[in-house]
Amino acid sequence: MGNHWFVGVDIGGTTIKMAFIDTYGEIKQKWEIPTNCEHEGKQITTDISKSIFGKLDELDEPKEKLAGIGVGAPGFINMETGLIYRAVNIGWTNFPLKDRLEVETGLPVVVDNDANLAALGEMWRGAGDGSKNLLAVTLGTGVGGGLIANGNILHGVNGMAGEIGHITSMATGGAHCNCGKSGCLETIASATGIARLATEAVEKNNDSVLADVFDREGKLTAKDVFDAAKNDDRLALNVIDEMSFHLGIAIANLAIATNPEKIVLGGGVSKAGELLLRYVRKHFEAYALPRVAEGAEITIATLGNDAGVIGGVWLIKQKVDNAKSL
Repeated sequence: MGNHWFVGVDIGGTTIKMAFIDTYGEIKQKWEIPTNCEHEGKQITTDISKSIFGKLDELDEPKEKLAGIGVGAPGFINMETGLIYRAVNIGWTNFPLKDRLEVETGLPVVVDNDANLAALGEMWRGAGDGSKNLLAVTLGTGVGGGLIANGNILHGVNGMAGEIGHITSMATGGAHCNCGKSGCLETIASATGIARLATEAVEKNNDSVLADVFDREGKLTAKDVFDAAKNDDRLALNVIDEMSFHLGIAIANLAIATNPEKIVLGGGVSKAGELLLRYVRKHFEAYALPRVAEGAEITIATLGNDAGVIGGVWLIKQKVDNAKSL
């Protein structure tokens, strides 16, 4: 398998990231295509297949160069069958992603949740630094997560393990979440959640640079909040403290259950870097058992947008290697 490539595919609501990656996890070529969500996303597997073979032609490489495809998708997924139960932002319901892609490409395919794959990517080539016990939290438009124990992603009985964004943070009076519940961590610690907290805070107290941004733009983003916080804006710092309080408690409780060596924060919100780490660590240490906190290092993800495609390749590589050794 030494000179074979694998394909990593990371399906998002607006773009699909793809890469050819070698057996050592080195990216040989990466590119992206728009996600076609029309007709409940039925066209997506054809788009992926055409794009893979089009890119091979462009590089003048034979089809035999490819050994398999690892795909990350948002939503709730049955890993065994590669069936997507539901991916709201794409329009899939009970969509047979693995079967469709195997038929379209003639290659073996594994499918997993995008946040799980980001966790595997960080473990293999990123901030996880090879750690076999790792908790990854993706703070993007939503909040995703992956729990790795003894080097394996925990899936649970029907693929729902590690849905960190849907831990209940507000037992009563919380904001409504896309999953149908209220008060989920995702409604607070995502980019959308941070923007909502800041908007509510500005409406109550406009003594902040964020009030000016809100008046000018008509809305606030998580980036606005972190930019203001870096200039010591009191209201922005309070919002980050509140968000980090809920995130810190959730991570502390998960860490007590799994005792990880690394806790890796990724996604767009993690670009806030040291500022975010400082607040999250403070609350994490307040609520985790001291021995658990001692064992766990909280760090920022290092692979950025490449984490998902690299994790997808790690997964398909395991599958292909295992099949060969049988």
